[in-house]
Amino acid sequence: MHINRSLFDEVMVPNYAPSPIIPVKGLGSRLWDQQGREFIDFAGGIAVNCLGHCHPALVSALTEQAQKLWHLSNTMTNEPALMLAKQLVDNTFAEKVYFANSGAEANEAALKLVRRVALNKFGADKSQIIAFKQGFHGRTLFTVSVGGQPAYSDGFGPKPADIDHAEYNNLESVKALISDRTCAVVLEPLQGEGGIINPTPEFIKGVRELCDQHNALLVFDEVQTGVGRTGELYAYMGLGVTPDVLTTAKALGGGFPIGAMLTTTELAKHLVVGTHGSTYGGNPLACAVGLAAFNTVNTPEVLDGVKAREQLFRDGLTAINDKYQVFTEVRGKGLLLGAALNADYAGKARDFMLAAAEEGVLLLMAGQNVVRFAPSLIIPEADVREGLARFDAAIAKLVARLNAG
Repeated sequence: MHINRSLFDEVMVPNYAPSPIIPVKGLGSRLWDQQGREFIDFAGGIAVNCLGHCHPALVSALTEQAQKLWHLSNTMTNEPALMLAKQLVDNTFAEKVYFANSGAEANEAALKLVRRVALNKFGADKSQIIAFKQGFHGRTLFTVSVGGQPAYSDGFGPKPADIDHAEYNNLESVKALISDRTCAVVLEPLQGEGGIINPTPEFIKGVRELCDQHNALLVFDEVQTGVGRTGELYAYMGLGVTPDVLTTAKALGGGFPIGAMLTTTELAKHLVVGTHGSTYGGNPLACAVGLAAFNTVNTPEVLDGVKAREQLFRDGLTAINDKYQVFTEVRGKGLLLGAALNADYAGKARDFMLAAAEEGVLLLMAGQNVVRFAPSLIIPEADVREGLARFDAAIAKLVARLNAG
């Protein structure tokens, strides 16, 4: 059977518009397509492939577990799930873990937990959830409603009620919404899809204080920022603020689907038997790979290396911008970076992404005005330099084309 891009249009639901590039092999930070063309991967499967492609520790964990046990329902437990949960508990604020298959499912669990805690402790009136404009928390009806991008949530009928959206980095807008009716404030400790927006220290600490004043829980969605992405194991560790609930996915499995919700014993006790569940949550294959990924990332060498690579990207992007004057700033932290386009190139992030792919480097967008980078945390420095050189070549051609047009 010949697989090509037109087959996608024939057999797949048209909710994606994938590139014509069809990768068939990956190794480290490089990918090869059906024609044997090589690409440097600065996208990382949208911050998922934290150790690149086919990392030996992950391949070994998967193949070893595949010889033992693939699936058990949660009427039993399994060794890999408990081993990964123990590592998550030992290395974070959390005392209890719930496993799911994705970031959206981890967030769904967190949202159900905060509503249940409020109901049990304070009664039915305490149900308001405050989230943020341009936030992103997943695609289930509940998580997409909490996400602050109406384009993603409109058009599917009535939305879950009692969700309000404040402005990120605007503490006054949170104060205007929060009250003793608020059960939780949900935020990304660095907005991803919303444009790679760092929180200010005053904002993040102020939100924590407001939650404490109103007996509201603070939920950090670390689906994109977690597992080393910012140079900390979890982004909260670099912010001086500890959430009550944290969600993690994407990089947690290094490419294998897994998500988790982390919280305290005091809060976890409200999810009694039967209140929530997942058929595949805690799957032995996923947890075995997740354990290998977590243990590989959670070392000083890898986490410090993220910060060194961040500087390499920043220096390279500054040099590119000195030549072409296309960016206003480079935002983000660690290896979740966004180059914001200036007014001359507003709305053209997709053009930059496509031009880069033509030159053999894979990038992402974060909205129409930001080019996003989320490569492997251990991408070789030579690959960073080569990828940026290809990006430079792409911008040269794109700028010439746009100026000519």
